[in-house]
Amino acid sequence: MINKLYPSSQDAIADIADGSVIMIGGFGPAGQPVELIDALIEHAPKHLTLISNNAGNGDFGLAALLKAGCVDKMICSFPRQSDSWVFDQLYRDKRIELELVPQGNLVARIQAAGAGIGAFFTPTGFGTALTEGKETRVINGKPYVLEYPLFADYALIKSHCADRWGNLTFNKAGRNFGPIMASAAKCTIAQTTQLVPLGGIDPEHVITPGIYVTRVVHTPHAQTRLSA
Repeated sequence: MINKLYPSSQDAIADIADGSVIMIGGFGPAGQPVELIDALIEHAPKHLTLISNNAGNGDFGLAALLKAGCVDKMICSFPRQSDSWVFDQLYRDKRIELELVPQGNLVARIQAAGAGIGAFFTPTGFGTALTEGKETRVINGKPYVLEYPLFADYALIKSHCADRWGNLTFNKAGRNFGPIMASAAKCTIAQTTQLVPLGGIDPEHVITPGIYVTRVVHTPHAQTRLSA
């Protein structure tokens, strides 16, 4: 019997080791898997590489993980916002490395990993410092830059509804990076606000099929300040 449910967030992330590459869903706070992140902070692995859209907000969630000293490198599109003081200070102190990726390229590189695409050419970033040293090519008279997929050992995402097979739905903007990250990681861990029996999700409404999900944690009391 397939049952991907784990009793707690701590159990679900217990094998994440030092040096792991981890994708974390969320567009700012929306869809950020805070309970999984809190469990990861408690677990305290070191020298992590994180792939996310931004570098944390305030002092909770992703920002708290950075503050805990678990992360050596951040790959993201928006490292600096009005409330990104944790990342700002770490970067100024040279305690964290940054790989800045335009948002469209970030999405495409994650999608490429999930789809088995070896590399792709994109016009985004051509002629800027972000693409120095990368292969370029002119296609139909337009310059392009070669980009490679982004893979991860783990993806931590937040869903609105799940069953024990790992079929997921998301709540509006909380969907953001979750589905593509689920397909690009060796192990995808999803926290879910609602847990339903098999058949409780209309197959036409499944956004991420269970084949992409390794573990599910039911977090009915997830922090309400964040979108599901």
